[in-house]
Amino acid sequence: MTSEVGAIRAAQEGRIARLPFALRSLAVERPGLTAIALGVVTATGFPPLHAWWVALPGLALLVIHLHAAPNWRAATWRGWLFGWAHLTLANNWIATAFTHQAKMPEILGWAAVPLLCVYLAVYPALAALIAHAAARRSGTLGFGAMLAAAWIVTEWLRSFVFTGYPWPPLALILLGGWDSPGVARLLPWMGTYALSGLALLIAAIVAAWAVRRQIAALVATLAAFALAMVLPGANGSEESAIAYTLVQPLITQDEINDPSRFEEQFNRLAQLTAAAGAASGTASPRLVLWPESAIPDYLEDGYLQRYYTRMTFAADPGLARARIARVIGSDAMLLTGVVNLDMATREDGSRGAVSARNAVIALDGTGTIAAQYAKAHLVPYGEYLPLQWLFEPIGLDRLVAGTIPYEPGPGPRTLDLGAHGRAGVQICYEIVFSGQVVDRDNRPDYIFNPSNDGWFGSWGPPQHLAQARLRAIEEGLPVLRSTTTGISAVIDADGMVRGAIAMGRADALEGRVPAAAPPTPFARMGNALPLAWAALVALLALAGPRALALFPARG
Repeated sequence: MTSEVGAIRAAQEGRIARLPFALRSLAVERPGLTAIALGVVTATGFPPLHAWWVALPGLALLVIHLHAAPNWRAATWRGWLFGWAHLTLANNWIATAFTHQAKMPEILGWAAVPLLCVYLAVYPALAALIAHAAARRSGTLGFGAMLAAAWIVTEWLRSFVFTGYPWPPLALILLGGWDSPGVARLLPWMGTYALSGLALLIAAIVAAWAVRRQIAALVATLAAFALAMVLPGANGSEESAIAYTLVQPLITQDEINDPSRFEEQFNRLAQLTAAAGAASGTASPRLVLWPESAIPDYLEDGYLQRYYTRMTFAADPGLARARIARVIGSDAMLLTGVVNLDMATREDGSRGAVSARNAVIALDGTGTIAAQYAKAHLVPYGEYLPLQWLFEPIGLDRLVAGTIPYEPGPGPRTLDLGAHGRAGVQICYEIVFSGQVVDRDNRPDYIFNPSNDGWFGSWGPPQHLAQARLRAIEEGLPVLRSTTTGISAVIDADGMVRGAIAMGRADALEGRVPAAAPPTPFARMGNALPLAWAALVALLALAGPRALALFPARG
């Protein structure tokens, strides 16, 4: 046993010895700092920087660094520090959200993000622990393959444990520009979490060649990867018969809850909607798309009168709906974000709102609510406070105004809008939950993703759009994003952006909804598909590291 341990330690030292002197010195003397630095470097691969050419070598060095860990405690600690650093930087937009409220000191936002990532980093740590336990005696490639398999599983776990928070998946590094899906073109056959594993597997190949000093092979691999990232996607020009008008009204977070601005906000929506319809000749019939938080009015009947007094037009939901109907046209259908209330008798005997639902309603040209959807995945810190027992004592609260608690809806459903198609709805950050965005028993024609991204600074909206593109590719469905401040976009089933409105602009898009693709393997199997890939890669890592690529196990 002693000789075996000595051999493993010698192999680990050999891998470190093959690194350049500066990296070797840092990795040996400051392993924790190295893991943090690699986490920061890898996070640059996410939008808006999207520096995949920096992030990929960072992942390759991570594989080497974790493989060289002397024991399971060191491997786990390095994995945790890496995860904490890369998730903290990538989620910095959460801190920006704290600047748009008055209930808490803004500085708490900069504490909230690293505190949240203390928990989120458990999943990369678990992946590192699994890889060390199962493949520490393997070569660089075998270890990296096991790390990739474990990462698929742990990233999937992160998507639903404690309600889930999968933002952002490592797969974003492999997504190309707006006119190219990049390596993400493989999503229909893999799913997002398997694509995250592929990012690590590619990094492991790079690491193995770097350790073996196979420069020509290393350059060839990087060149092939770069080519895959920039290759254009399919034409994707096929359209459905559904005409749409998608509005971005530029309602900033500073004004969105100001009652004195409600009428002006409605007029902005109305003017953009009418102008777009007149310019395109699609004033009727058409599908009109307004964002989350677009309408402050309560449009459902049956509330106590005091809840209607804040309405912009009249203290009557019927009159408010009729006014909206006049804006969209008699043959149109509007999908818009609203807040609905749940009325009940309270414990003290009074009647009032006991909870609220972040919702989308379908309002037809007669002012009738034809269908509605309630958001299932609420935003941590935004609509509810995660780890409330920990954060409330230090002064943290949710960011959404008001005291009525938000309740989650039942999950994905398809709204049958007749001539306007079958709409799947995912409100705001719900779109980031791979495998949880579509009713698989009633497949929609498109996904509507209204959002209020005005909270999210400069990092949040590009990441949000990128994750919507992942959903479009893996499900084979177009995604239409209407946001308050940007980035609004029409995304086809290949994940390419067919039209967009940049951040900070008030504008509208019109056209015909891109056609849906046939159901993809992922659309049929869901996250069973990436988990099957995880099992296959783990099996290869255990049974045949030489079969993964032409590398000896000692590499």
